[in-house]
Amino acid sequence: MERENRDNKDAPLFRKLAELEDRYSHICRQLADPQIAADPAKVLELTRAQGGLKAVVGNWRQYKQILEGLDDAERLLADTAVEEDFRALASEEVGRLEEKKRAVLDRIKDALVSSEEAPVDSVIMEIRAGTGGEEAALFARDLYNMYIKYAQSRRWKIEQISFAAAEMGGFREVIFSIKGPRVWSDLAYESGAHRVQRVPRTESQGRIHTSAATVAVMPEPRRIDIEIVPSDVVEHVSRAGGPGGQNVNKVSSAIRLEHLPTGITVSMRDEKSQHKNRDKAWRILKSRIYEHHRSRQRAREDSRRRSLIGTGDRSEKIRTYNFPQNRVTDHRINLSLYNLEKIMMGELDELIAALKDYDRRQILENL
Repeated sequence: MERENRDNKDAPLFRKLAELEDRYSHICRQLADPQIAADPAKVLELTRAQGGLKAVVGNWRQYKQILEGLDDAERLLADTAVEEDFRALASEEVGRLEEKKRAVLDRIKDALVSSEEAPVDSVIMEIRAGTGGEEAALFARDLYNMYIKYAQSRRWKIEQISFAAAEMGGFREVIFSIKGPRVWSDLAYESGAHRVQRVPRTESQGRIHTSAATVAVMPEPRRIDIEIVPSDVVEHVSRAGGPGGQNVNKVSSAIRLEHLPTGITVSMRDEKSQHKNRDKAWRILKSRIYEHHRSRQRAREDSRRRSLIGTGDRSEKIRTYNFPQNRVTDHRINLSLYNLEKIMMGELDELIAALKDYDRRQILENL
């Protein structure tokens, strides 16, 4: 009865898996078609779709084989005419297959949830000070340090792209990239407005102030993921202002890119080299355009990510860091953790795991 109830509960999932298996088989038949084989672009599209389904379908087929083995073992166990020794072996087999079935089902669910994000191994993060003046800039710096320490604990590669310092040592803006296995699946939930409640260093009366910073996390697309028509991008070259000596003042090294179809612009003036500024600006532009199209597609196709991280609007509050109470609250899943000091030191495992688990359950319920 327990198994029957569990199978009924997973019935929508099994129907979805059957659909995916049919789609996978159809793709395999298409790839075997000589006419399609003559079209490299179509072959590439189908091969990528096939690769995205392969793990899920392979585990689903294994799951069905386990069910067949369970049926055979349970029939043997229920047959009173069978000798006791054989029934004991059948009982052991049922236990072994039940455990294996649970493990395979977990792999299926994980593959369904992460198949889209798993290949993304590089992201660009942008952190900007919001309301709160210098205290907001200090908070932006604290968030930056938090993510850097988390990335270092994962042995991910960090690359500084751009930053603008504030007067008291904070950051008005910082842009950097992080590369490593499953970096997107871990950090995708960090986009949004982060709010801090604490007594600023400049506060002489000991009053608690509320400040904010925004975080944007964007997958850094591979060349195959996005193609930008060069004529759609207008490049402006100018002299970079600020510190840097005669080179900054006399050489036109600052780059500003404008993508006409989306209106997205990127300015880069950190490097003395025009070539380096151009390369960095193009990386950021591609990520922003990629995220722009992903957001539009996501809004059209489903609501599961928006139900977790909202619309992606950077003005949306997602998390509060309350220093007087040593508390971090993630408002999307109504989770409060009383280990703020450890979290600010980059110990984000518990928080990220809770977000991923919630997202996983939402995806599976929406199947």
